This record gives sequence, C-alpha cells and structure tokens, in this order.
Amino acid sequence: MSINGETRGLSPDPAFWAGKRVLVTGHTGFKGSWLTLWLTRLGAAVTGLALAPNTQPSLFSLALADGAASHIADIRDLAAVQTCFETARPEIVLHLAAQALVRPSYADPVGTYATNVMGTVHVLEAARACFSVRTVVVVTSDKAYENREWPWAYRETEALGGFDPYSNSKGCAELVVSAYRNSFFAESGVRVASARAGNVIGGGDWSVDRLIPDIVRAFERSQSVEIRSPGAIRPWQHVLEPLAGYLALAERLSSADAAGFSEAWNFGPTDEDCRAVSYIIDQMVKNWGGAAGWHLSEKTHAHEAHFLKVDSSKARARLGWDRRLRLDDALAWTTQWYRDHDKGASARDLTLAQIEAYERLA
Repeated sequence: MSINGETRGLSPDPAFWAGKRVLVTGHTGFKGSWLTLWLTRLGAAVTGLALAPNTQPSLFSLALADGAASHIADIRDLAAVQTCFETARPEIVLHLAAQALVRPSYADPVGTYATNVMGTVHVLEAARACFSVRTVVVVTSDKAYENREWPWAYRETEALGGFDPYSNSKGCAELVVSAYRNSFFAESGVRVASARAGNVIGGGDWSVDRLIPDIVRAFERSQSVEIRSPGAIRPWQHVLEPLAGYLALAERLSSADAAGFSEAWNFGPTDEDCRAVSYIIDQMVKNWGGAAGWHLSEKTHAHEAHFLKVDSSKARARLGWDRRLRLDDALAWTTQWYRDHDKGASARDLTLAQIEAYERLA
C-alpha cells in the first residue's frame, strides 16, 4: 500500500465519538459502509437506516452485516423513519441515504425526488421530534449547484440548481435543510449543516453505472471498459476524504463554540486533482496492468455536466480539514483494495487497514 499523501487535516477524535449514539442513514451503501465501519472503530454506538444493499457483492454484507444495529427501511416511509429514531435515540445524525446516480434519475425522476427530497424531509422531521438529537449533517452533492460549466470552482454561496433530476433533487434537498434549520432548529439548540462532496473513489464500490466499479468489472474479466465521456472533469477524491470532513463538521457542531457552523460546506480536492475521466482510466490501467484497456462508447447518452469543481477553502480555514491523499495515491489505494480482495483478502480487514493508514497521515 502506497502512502505518499500530504500530512494535513485533522483525524476524528476517539474521545469525542466513544459511546456517542449515532444514526447513519444509507449505511448499506458504499460511502455509508465506510463511514459506519470508521465510526464503529472509533467506539460510537451506530445505528443504520437504509434499504438492503442493491449490489452483489456489497461492502456492507462483506464487512458490516454484524457490526451495527441495522434498520432495513425506506426513508420515503415517514413512519419507519420515526420508529428508527425512537428506537435508536441518536445524539448525532449523518444523513447519507439517497438515490445517488445521475443516469438512473432520468429513468425514475419520481423515485429520485421522493428519496432525495421527501426522504430528507422525513429525516429532518423525525430529528425534530426526537429529544435526543443534538447534531445533524445532511450529505447532498457537488452537483447541487447550478452548473454553468465554469472553469473555476463553486463556492457554498453559489446558486443551487441542477440540470438532471438527480442534481436538481440535491439542490432541492439543500433548500429543505435551510428551511428546517430556519423554521424549526434555529431556537432549539439542534445544529444542522449540509455537506457537498466531490466524486469519491475507493475499494468496495460495486455500483452499476459508476466509473471505478465499471472499470474494475471490465478489468477483472480482461475486457476493455466502455467510456462515454472521457473529457469530463470531476473533483476526484478518496472516499475517506469527505468522510473525515463530515466527522470534523459533526464534532464542531457538537462543541460549545458551534455558532456559525450550521450552514453548507464543500469537501473537495485541490485543483490539481480535478482531472478528466480519461486520466482516471489511464492511471487505473497503469496500476492494474495486464490486458486492461478502454474504448469510447458510440452510444447516445443523456446529458451530464462536463466541468465541475468545488471550492473547499472554507472547510480548510474553519474546520481544519484538508485532503491527505493526492489523486494518484487515492487511485493506487483503490486499485490495491480491489486487487487484494480479488486474491481473497477480507473486505473488512482491507477497509480497516486503509482507515488506519489514513489516520496516520494526519
């Protein structure tokens, strides 16, 4: 495992998280599984709320099935969400559950809005009625911004929007957070913030129609991977980077000096790591070796943003958060995870080893 990242950023404080009752929505997903495993390692009492894993294999099934109290339910069901809150009595809520892909949102816009908008309403409504909740972090997306294909990064004060149903639903979710914060939480002592992260990569992602899993599936079969937008530029980062930001934000929101932190936050890489899709594939080909390769898709595809970056200056200045892994290192970690797992290594052990290595970089 290569560890050549820059030694910057704060690690989560085990003394803070030990014994904390934490509810993670979306804990069966890729990011949610990494986050739940990290919180469990920190000593938190974690409860998860999500649909059953929708991929086979899944990181949750391989690494977490016995590691946290798990409520398999749909956040579109308000009663089920409220029951979970009543049972778990969380102090901190980290809301990650979502329909998280652009192209499926074209096929099912109603389901996408129901999950990403009304699901967020249900989580905040349940939090409002739960006396134990003190801190809520709602994870949306860098795609929540009105994308004007600018060559510079979007700041938290830029207009929200979104061309496609997924991106637009995340912009709507941000407005929901703002309305609930102003209408219900401002005077209650509950701190509510939102987090907008760039594109994440890492081991254990087997999602359909996502770049790294598509690459890995093709390479494992010694096939050329089909790529639809090799020139599209995205803010790539290892999955642990934004997760460290969410935890840092939750810690600050829970502190005595939390004034001014209940707002929106970007967690993305530096400009040098905002690279074209073709760069990601070429590095994965180099890391994987063998017969790995790629070719351009000749099909017609739905619209997706070409150029997207977020400005994380606020998180660096006010939270002490920063990226620790350069993109090339993040890609090396990701490739190594899949290669080692393919050789029989435990998904749980691989994930915990990278969490521990990441913590040592701080």
